[in-house]
Amino acid sequence: MLVEGFGHVLSWISVGLLVFAAVAFLDAAVRREDAYRAADKQSKGFWLIILGLAAVVNLLFGILAFLPVLGLIATIVYMVDVRPALRHVSGRGGPRRRGGSSSDGPYGPYNGGR
Repeated sequence: MLVEGFGHVLSWISVGLLVFAAVAFLDAAVRREDAYRAADKQSKGFWLIILGLAAVVNLLFGILAFLPVLGLIATIVYMVDVRPALRHVSGRGGPRRRGGSSSDGPYGPYNGGR
């Protein structure tokens, strides 16, 4: 009975990881190719292949194999590192500036200790 319940938990985790990889894949697909170059990240094709493989491997093998863990790591790297850089380059996301200069800090302008 305990093993059966554990199987249900693992299947829900597997579905969650599949959805996570699919969302990352769709996000990578809608981003412009030049944004990847401007953000100094790998190409759009690279991330589409990696994230697509992560989704397919998770679909085929579930959570108990080693390959889905690698796919999860790749998906996390995309969502935590690449996606915010692409959003910043595209002008969406990132800190909002309201007429400030590039030397402004979080509490106002930085004047170099003068």
